[in-house]
Amino acid sequence: MNQPRRLEVLSAIVEDYVHSREPVGSKALVERHNLGVSSATVRNDMAALEEEGMIAAPHASAGRIPTDKGYRAFVDRIASIKPLSAAERRAITGLLDSAEDLDQVMARTVRLLSQLTHQVAVVQYPVSTGETVRHVDLVGMAPGLVLVVLITSRGRVLQRVVDVERAPDEIGLAAVRAGVLDEARGQPLTELTAVAARAVDAVEPALRPAALTLAAAVADLGAGQREERLLMAGTSYLAQSTGDFTRSIAPILDALEEQVVMLRLLSEIGEDSRGVSVRIGRENAESPLADASVVATGYGPSLASKLGVVGPTRMDYPTTMSAVRAVARYLSRILHE
Repeated sequence: MNQPRRLEVLSAIVEDYVHSREPVGSKALVERHNLGVSSATVRNDMAALEEEGMIAAPHASAGRIPTDKGYRAFVDRIASIKPLSAAERRAITGLLDSAEDLDQVMARTVRLLSQLTHQVAVVQYPVSTGETVRHVDLVGMAPGLVLVVLITSRGRVLQRVVDVERAPDEIGLAAVRAGVLDEARGQPLTELTAVAARAVDAVEPALRPAALTLAAAVADLGAGQREERLLMAGTSYLAQSTGDFTRSIAPILDALEEQVVMLRLLSEIGEDSRGVSVRIGRENAESPLADASVVATGYGPSLASKLGVVGPTRMDYPTTMSAVRAVARYLSRILHE
């Protein structure tokens, strides 16, 4: 049997089923695709594909739909990823370039990726943002309470109210602030632990207990940025595709909301020669996503942070792969600037 033609028939079945959600028959394939063979030949090819487990019949008299194995063969045949349209590229650059800080960049990224793919989009916060300390302020509030404010090089404002035993007066607080700021300014957010000890040594002995507490609070604010976080958008798209799942979508929604499963899955995902990774259905068998597909890639320094989409196996893989890769590249560029 002609193997290339058989794979061409498989690709036609995948394309038709993805767009129609209806089982595909040989007559429809011949009518819609320039296969250059008769319906009888296509039926023979479909029989061979079914025997190989690439397609299946959902009903006794129905056409055929792709299986996970069939989707995998289809995805592996995608030699190159088509670029986004000019309008899509303008939408990405216009939305992301105008973001004012990291939080806004991440929120816009996940929303944009969901809109481009019509799937649930997930974006992991950068593992290492390269952010440094721009400014530190200490503001006395009620007796014994000090507001610690840390402003990053990307304009983010992090703050926490700290209970300080024997809090210094305004003059003492200004001295502590100066000492902490001198040590912390320009330091990476994730490397502020040593700031506490140096800041304490920089102030007079009477202020050192308060300085230790406040400098430690600054370090904690920076260390908190190491927490692995995911942003998610587009769960409504998943809800609209319930008919594509053999089981309830509840476990998938739970996995997305709890984040632990997704963070573990994303950490395991590399990327292929096309710059993306695709996990289809049962390839996610060890997770609640065994009924779904995940298209993801890395971004940022060493591609250590991940972004991607989650949706049914009946997914427009070429378009989704293109959008995921393009958004990741734009996000990497913005974070590098």
